[in-house]
Amino acid sequence: GTLDGWRTSDDHIGLEKTFQFSDFNAAFGFVARVALAADKMDHHPEWSNIYNKVIVNLVTHEVSGVTEKDFILAKSMDKVANIIL
Repeated sequence: GTLDGWRTSDDHIGLEKTFQFSDFNAAFGFVARVALAADKMDHHPEWSNIYNKVIVNLVTHEVSGVTEKDFILAKSMDKVANIIL
């Protein structure tokens, strides 16, 4: 299936999305939940958090591109975001 709101990163090797929440606490809750899922997958996102926004870049460094792991993590991020939003 297609990913909602994800785009190819500027360097053309990753997936990027900005999640926007109601406040810092909601954004931090998202980061905390996703961190646990990502660690279980042993696949760690590059991300930054500025107040209520979380900017995510997913890439599989071993192949310098996007793999199934990135799509799985992207989908799980969307699910967590939908719970919080």
